[in-house]
Amino acid sequence: MAEPILDLEDGDFIFSTSDNLGFDSDGNMMMRMSDNMAMDMDSSEIHFVSSWDDEDD
Repeated sequence: MAEPILDLEDGDFIFSTSDNLGFDSDGNMMMRMSDNMAMDMDSSEIHFVSSWDDEDD
């Protein structure tokens, strides 16, 4: 299992469920946009995150 990703915007941890999707500790679905950005799929807000590397890169 991959290590959790830290959401630098609100201090939550994101737990990856696939290469580009995960859930934060509040239950919000997050989509990976780049290595250091994710989008909250509920609010459409962009969050800066610690490194969320793509396995295919």
